[in-house]
Amino acid sequence: MNRAEQKAAKVTVFDLQQDPAAPGLKFHRVNKSKDPNFWSVRVNDDLRIIIHKTDDSFLICHIGHHDDAYAWAERRRIEVHPRTGAAQIVQVRERIDENGVSNLADFATSTALGETSGTDFENPARSLIFADLTTDDLLSVGVPEDWLDDIRKATEEAFFEIAERLPDEAAEALLEYATTGRIEPQEIPASKTNPFDHPDAQRRFRILDNVEELRRALDYPWDQWSVFLHPSQRSMVDADFSGPARVAGSAGTGKTVVALHRAANILISDPKSKVLLTTFSSPLANALNHKLRILVGENAHILSRVTVLPFQGIASEMFMLTKAHDPRPAKLKHIQDAIGQASQLIGDVGFSDRFLLSEWRTVVDAWDVRDFESYSSVPRLGRKNRLGAKQRERIWPIFEAARGYLKKIGVQTWAEIFGTVTAHFGQRSEKPFSHIIVDEAQDLGVSELRMLVALAPTGSNRLFFAGDLGQRIFQEPFSWKSLGVDIRGRSKTLKVNYRTSHQIRIAADRLLPSELQDVDGIEENREGVVSIFNGPLPEIRLSDNPEDEAEAVSSWIKTQIARDIPPSEIGIFVRSDDELARARQAIRLADQTPLELSDRVEDRTGRISMGSMHLAKGLEFKCVGVMACDDDVLPRQDRIETVADQAELDEVYETERQLFYVACTRARETLLVSGVSPASEFLEDLTSPY
Repeated sequence: MNRAEQKAAKVTVFDLQQDPAAPGLKFHRVNKSKDPNFWSVRVNDDLRIIIHKTDDSFLICHIGHHDDAYAWAERRRIEVHPRTGAAQIVQVRERIDENGVSNLADFATSTALGETSGTDFENPARSLIFADLTTDDLLSVGVPEDWLDDIRKATEEAFFEIAERLPDEAAEALLEYATTGRIEPQEIPASKTNPFDHPDAQRRFRILDNVEELRRALDYPWDQWSVFLHPSQRSMVDADFSGPARVAGSAGTGKTVVALHRAANILISDPKSKVLLTTFSSPLANALNHKLRILVGENAHILSRVTVLPFQGIASEMFMLTKAHDPRPAKLKHIQDAIGQASQLIGDVGFSDRFLLSEWRTVVDAWDVRDFESYSSVPRLGRKNRLGAKQRERIWPIFEAARGYLKKIGVQTWAEIFGTVTAHFGQRSEKPFSHIIVDEAQDLGVSELRMLVALAPTGSNRLFFAGDLGQRIFQEPFSWKSLGVDIRGRSKTLKVNYRTSHQIRIAADRLLPSELQDVDGIEENREGVVSIFNGPLPEIRLSDNPEDEAEAVSSWIKTQIARDIPPSEIGIFVRSDDELARARQAIRLADQTPLELSDRVEDRTGRISMGSMHLAKGLEFKCVGVMACDDDVLPRQDRIETVADQAELDEVYETERQLFYVACTRARETLLVSGVSPASEFLEDLTSPY
């Protein structure tokens, strides 16, 4: 619908809410519907609102142009499930047959889902995956009665066609059974419970008590989905934790939504609360701030008690409060010069400047080591080169001299800035925040975590983290427990993916191991995750040169635009700024306008977003192209050339793979991966069979 149609529909909905019996409203029964309670309400010559009207309820169900609106109603019914008691919108099985989608249970049992560049993204499953489930099992998870037979006959491929036509709770439960072998019956309410109050019904239906609630629902029809809380996530929002807690899960499982709702709940329930909502980058902090404003709606006054800043942003603000002036962060060139100058001053210590820079970055500065006694005992996790006491003693003067050089030129590393804030607030009983909620917590470093602990009071529910070890792209792993953050017994992994199609999730998951473990031994099992919708297979397109790749990607962009995908719903990502010119060329060849992602929040309307993979974190688009996946680009060669030992090389490959995973999982429905031959070795993992 265009804006004029949206406005007209909104006026009609308000009129219906004020007086459904008003003489100006024109009702027509949808005669071909199997549900006699579906009616059409005229908005204008072509636009119709489908409502479901009974003696007990008046539901606004669908808005669309005349033929589409009637077709929607003719293929559906609203009923109370006989077993779970939840109100459901059910696609009528026989109507689907009448519309040419018959024999669903036999769908694609003899051929694979498809091929891309000669490589199958899916291994066809030809066995009946629900044959062992009884009728009682299927009814217990909300499967409508007229779909029981199709479920029993479904192969894996057929089921993904069927799943799109089932109520969400049934599809999710069956997807979980297919991946884990477990069936979890839905909640069965007391006999007199309103079917619209059932948790499953509240996925679909919202009861509005007044005009203001209706106005909010109509004013934010799309943005509200970005903060929608699934019933399965509610427990982590409301839970009372005796200490630090964490919600984990792969990309698209709703970790950020849980963090946002938890922040909003605290602000609303505790009028004295002061909440810090933080993450690793300015673009993500801006996105969190935008979504939080949507979430709180008419309670916008509570936002005066929340601070939304990235890690470095909050450090700068707290540093200024402590020192009464802004910090001067050291740049990489400053640190390289400091190590080089110190090496010349101290002389040969038996280690290269490359190793010394690496040791500084991953050990000395990361742990804010200030004296030799601390350096002699600091953990060196992941460092292959073991250093004895005499070796550490020999190289420590280099680091001491490097600190002196940085001090002389008046700059501090970020670790030192975080350390200054930590030292100040760690000694104070009065803290600037009552609660701290951290998104993308996997990219917290040692000094950042120490600072957050110092800024938060001790006690229940004060520290809450949301993150995914599989999306760690900046920091090396370390023990949270050693810094006083013990989340054992207070960590939950989300398993339902709401953002990414089954096909894209399956392909992207092949980039990572099925189980990840942090340094403290807490495991994140990535198996058993299910996507709630189906989509086209990802594509891989390899070209002979960058010019041909740009032509191929521009053709792909034109195809998406022809499918009525708005340019703002398309994102193009590359490994680094060095490859941005290739993305820009592809977008312009498609006669579209590129919008380079930055720290600013900008209106993306009418433009295609482009940026480095690092800036992709936290974003999502219907269609994503990941370009320049060449052998000498991904993993990035200058990172490989600066490693000092095998362990650090392994770490580089791991984080580069996770960065690629992040970029691919920004796509909700359509994913294109392109490059120039020879391609990145990661593409083999992306396309490998189970």
